[in-house]
Amino acid sequence: MTGEFLIPEISGAWQEPRWYAIKTRSRHEKRVRDQLVQRDIDTFLPVCDTWRQWKDRKKKVELPLFPGYCFARFPLVERLRVLTVLGVADLLSINGRPEPVREDELTAIQQLVSTKLHYDPHPFLEEGMDVEVVRGPLAGVRGKLLRKDRVTRLVLAVTLVKQSAVVEIHPADVVPV
Repeated sequence: MTGEFLIPEISGAWQEPRWYAIKTRSRHEKRVRDQLVQRDIDTFLPVCDTWRQWKDRKKKVELPLFPGYCFARFPLVERLRVLTVLGVADLLSINGRPEPVREDELTAIQQLVSTKLHYDPHPFLEEGMDVEVVRGPLAGVRGKLLRKDRVTRLVLAVTLVKQSAVVEIHPADVVPV
């Protein structure tokens, strides 16, 4: 075998498309999303509308729900196509290995942004009661229940990026998990 290089077979886990959290440069989330779409990579950038006040006017603007992050679905063997996008800082990793985002968490956020419910960014919660929505447009979604000022709110988290979204929900529409 002189002069030959043995290349280990790439395992199925490297070839299976998974959702990964991409850390972006500051205020580059939409640019990263657009470039990934141009490269035919499945992309998800949750956004929310918010009002911004300037000296002379007030305007509704669309901002990323999780500032500094964009999500993309691709096989890990193609990570170079993602990392070479202008504005990408890195893939979120644990111990130096890219860590996929939990499918159920990302699906819950996708379901939330597809509704007409009002939602906002929310700090990530380590503690709280796990609940499942049993009625309404978010039926089947699991999250953490948060009570504040006699208003019940459901927090949907993406653990890997330590970011959350919060939506007001009627307390009768959730049950403990």
